[in-house]
Amino acid sequence: MATSIRLSRGGSKKRPFYKIVVTDSRSPRDGRFIERIGSYNPLLAKGDENRVIINTERAKHWVSVGAQPTDRVARFLDAAGIVERAARNNPNKAEPGQKAKDRAEDKAQKIADAAEAEAAAKAAAEEAAKAPAPVEEAPAEEAAAEEAPAAEASEEQA
Repeated sequence: MATSIRLSRGGSKKRPFYKIVVTDSRSPRDGRFIERIGSYNPLLAKGDENRVIINTERAKHWVSVGAQPTDRVARFLDAAGIVERAARNNPNKAEPGQKAKDRAEDKAQKIADAAEAEAAAKAAAEEAAKAPAPVEEAPAEEAAAEEAPAAEASEEQA
């Protein structure tokens, strides 16, 4: 029979409490177990001595007869000095996916294009400022002839 040392959940909704149990690996999480060897209360502070309670003698016995601890229980057993847990290393864990990389490249390209266009506009404005300003002539007075037909039309209407 393949045995495992794992957590069995208890407690009410949003108030978890776990029993550390030795069980047949085929049984359900909160189902039948062979022996209860400790408890884990995640609501307590990390430094609290009652957060994880393990019967070290029974844990050593079950590990010696081949019971496989889950990752979380292996952490507890390692902290208690019962089982040496190998550190895991996943260098790609924080690396974004391909679509996120593509979106980041597109965004960087848009920012570069906008900066390039802004630099070009600034250079054009500087060149325009350096060039001598053309002398503007005063606007010529509008001919009175253009207004005269309008005045005649208003007289005809009256």
